[in-house]
Amino acid sequence: MKQSVVGTKAMVVSPHYLATAAGARILEQGGNAFDAAVAVSACLAVVYPHMTSLGGDSFWLSYHQSDGKVRGYNASGRSGYKANISAYAGSAAIPNRGIGSIVTVPGMVDGWDAVHREYGRLDWARVLAPAIGYAENGFPMSKDQFNNTVHNEAVLARTLETADIYLPGGQAEKPGERFKQLALAKTLRRLAEFGRDEFYKGETAKEITSFLQRNDGLLTADDFADHHGDWVTPVEGSYRGYSLYQMPPNSQGFSGIMALHILEQFNLSGIEHGSHDYYQLCVEALKLSFRDRNKYLSDPAFTNVPLERLLDKNYAANLAASIELNRASSEQSEVLGSDTAYAAVVDGEGNSISFIQSLYFEFGSGVVAGDTGVLLQNRGSFFSLDPNHVNSLKPGKRTFHTLMPAIACRDGKPAVLYGTQGGEGQPQTQTAIFTRMIDYGMDPQQAINEPRWVWGRTWGEPTQELKVEGRVSAGVLESLAQAGHLVRKVKDFDGIMGHAHAIMRDEQGFLQGGSDPRCDGAVIGW
Repeated sequence: MKQSVVGTKAMVVSPHYLATAAGARILEQGGNAFDAAVAVSACLAVVYPHMTSLGGDSFWLSYHQSDGKVRGYNASGRSGYKANISAYAGSAAIPNRGIGSIVTVPGMVDGWDAVHREYGRLDWARVLAPAIGYAENGFPMSKDQFNNTVHNEAVLARTLETADIYLPGGQAEKPGERFKQLALAKTLRRLAEFGRDEFYKGETAKEITSFLQRNDGLLTADDFADHHGDWVTPVEGSYRGYSLYQMPPNSQGFSGIMALHILEQFNLSGIEHGSHDYYQLCVEALKLSFRDRNKYLSDPAFTNVPLERLLDKNYAANLAASIELNRASSEQSEVLGSDTAYAAVVDGEGNSISFIQSLYFEFGSGVVAGDTGVLLQNRGSFFSLDPNHVNSLKPGKRTFHTLMPAIACRDGKPAVLYGTQGGEGQPQTQTAIFTRMIDYGMDPQQAINEPRWVWGRTWGEPTQELKVEGRVSAGVLESLAQAGHLVRKVKDFDGIMGHAHAIMRDEQGFLQGGSDPRCDGAVIGW
């Protein structure tokens, strides 16, 4: 079992040890948290390719000590100008994989540029150097990447450019074998030399969009050239003296705040952790937040999301009053994606950044664009083809997004940075680890190590099951089933629970970090 890492100055955590190490090296070279975060993000796009890529999106919550406030950057892409419901005439839904699933422009490279341009200290090429090295020289194939490659072999084999990289010789390379991505290394070198616009207006953009055009894709050169992310004001809430910050819509972040507002109505610390009542309250609070999320969440440029009402404490109290301790509600969940990579960095100057990036499903669309080495996301496949649906497909629109990095502040400064992989599991796992730290006094690693649950159709599975790790007692599992939950016991440390990570600054000013034992991650602090 992993133990909490303690530092006095700086800390980096990510779901892959090589990315964490790269961030630590950037800090040691004189970079700040923002330089290190971009380095970590770029490295994850190389060493964690089943979960994230330059062809995906990202969301960033930042705290710069000179600003004295939390800011957000929305680096998610919009649908193309040709993306409309008529483009899928005769289809019941947008395909989950393949060219047809590539609907939105990848926003992550723009996010790197925005964060680095606003706050970075080192030059751009130096920050991208670790990622270039891992792509060019290779790294040991992880068990997680190997298992995901084997599981998605049929998807990866459909496109020659994808198969050549991920299934060389017709099969995945074995764990521990050197995995290189030479085409991706060339793309990263071009970005290091020419900057952000290389990806959206340069040769890389031309190669990606030409490939899509040859294969009947919807995205065009104009879609890439016109892309921009946005600095945004985070949504706010509070929980037992902590100020909560999440990304605003199109992120589902407000659902995590709603769940905590509901749980604040109960004296959790007086309820035994891991008991029936603990799981029941958490699950039911989250179900209620999901009900409103599913009703309202989409691109706020196209629809109104009534955040003031949803985040009102009186509304939370009314929702809390509807929870029954011995009866499961009949709320339904959505089918959401699974691949994500969350990371966080705190430096010695007090700067903090909590960020998350994704391809939506494992390996996204399953399509590498030409000779760029860039695996494109399928995030836009979550748009609805129902014109009356809040998340209906329209040109230039951002889709409902699961990504939700979090920061909680105490006395105006970041106290907890936390997040996780796992689609619909993200607000569930965030709620688990945050309540464990705040209500039960656990350190970040213990909060992450403890048994977890995930309710609903996360990871693309068509079920309303409440999956619970096998370390939860048989008596609690039985009582949850008797309350009406469709309980399924899974492995003791099951990857279906996602990969959570956290950094906490304790009351002594020390940094404590935790990385999920369910993944290849690591914490480095000093």
